[in-house]
Amino acid sequence: MPFASTVSAVRALARAAAVAAVLAGAAGASAALAAPRIPSGDYMLDKAHASLVFKVDHLGFSSFTGRFARFDAKLWFDPTRPTAARLDVKIDPRSIESDNPPANFLATLQGVDWLDAERYPEMTFRSTSVTSLGGRRLRVRGDLTLHGTTRPVDFVATFNGGYAGHPMDPYARIGFSARSRLKRSDFGVSLGIPEPGSQMGVGDVVEVFIEAEFSGPPLPGSAAASATAPR
Repeated sequence: MPFASTVSAVRALARAAAVAAVLAGAAGASAALAAPRIPSGDYMLDKAHASLVFKVDHLGFSSFTGRFARFDAKLWFDPTRPTAARLDVKIDPRSIESDNPPANFLATLQGVDWLDAERYPEMTFRSTSVTSLGGRRLRVRGDLTLHGTTRPVDFVATFNGGYAGHPMDPYARIGFSARSRLKRSDFGVSLGIPEPGSQMGVGDVVEVFIEAEFSGPPLPGSAAASATAPR
């Protein structure tokens, strides 16, 4: 076969392969869209697949990272009407943790100069509105109660998808990633904030990062659905 003909044949095969790959991807997308619809209803936090992490500037040298180990959340969610979602979160401030904390460090954070956890043993967040930011992104606005003070706070959340259920997990499951920024001074926690023009201290702005999966209504036809069906 002449060289030019060989090149033409190779190019034709490459184009055919590319078209086949596109068609295969389209078929896969259609199959995913044909999957059982994620049901609307009440969802409970799967605590084994959730994290609540915060970061705050330390002397301008790094972002100190901590987390809360004990928290819970209830969510009402309809994937066809995500802006109708309602979220209620409770956090135990005594569960604050960090990596390699010095002696008495966590007790200090729980104490009167910071979270004052004995006086304020619970932090809460209750959504007041949800708006679409396009695609799978949502703005969740709500009232955050921290250190005995309640103020509005916005979270930007991404809906990561879910399913109606699985033989190994016979309940609907959905997942979100969310983040926010707030000023701790707005909640009366002002110790150690640097003077203007200085970095000597602990920053006022706190970044919050959340990863959360929720478990919802049972998969239709499953043993779990039969157990919860009215008799």
